[in-house]
Amino acid sequence: MPWSWKLARIAGIDVYVHATFFMVIAWIALIYWNQSHSVAAVAEGVGFILALFGCVVLHEFGHALTAARYGIRTRDITLLPIGGVARLERIPDVPLQELWVALAGPAVNFVIAILLFAWLQASGVWQSVDRIGVTTGAFLERVMVANVLLAGFNLLPAFPMDGGRALRAFLATRMEYTRATQWAALVGQGMAILFGFIGLQGNPMLIFIALFVWIG
Repeated sequence: MPWSWKLARIAGIDVYVHATFFMVIAWIALIYWNQSHSVAAVAEGVGFILALFGCVVLHEFGHALTAARYGIRTRDITLLPIGGVARLERIPDVPLQELWVALAGPAVNFVIAILLFAWLQASGVWQSVDRIGVTTGAFLERVMVANVLLAGFNLLPAFPMDGGRALRAFLATRMEYTRATQWAALVGQGMAILFGFIGLQGNPMLIFIALFVWIG
């Protein structure tokens, strides 16, 4: 992908970061600075977003390693402002295989959230979830909640997101593959319109996601 830089090669897969990813870093740093005017707070905020995108990388490796079980190689993984993209060299031929590949990413996030929840409970540092925000709350608790939200959001049936791909795989067990793709894309476009409408109420990020889903 143009304007991407290689970060590492893990399990034979190149991991890249897109130039626009740094817009998220700058945005988070600006939010923390405006609220606290503290370099330490900015460092914590940037650390949180880097931890979150570390979870995104694990999410994408969930897709990649599951695809590898079916003999499908992953060309690379690229980090973008809205998440990550794992480029498989081909789509699984069997709908059930595509379903498992699609669900593997969100499953990784749920596992991360469960492990963090168990750790927070065992260590006795659990705080009320209603205190968690973009810049407030305990670090690990925020990462836990972010993973739950990340998994839940990706499972929305908005093709080409994970939930949309899972929907296509499910439909492909009952109809021809091209028709299943058309139906999944139609549902995805409906979700894009919904995202865009909600985004117009004051959430520019949802408008950006709506455009991504519609084009995808």
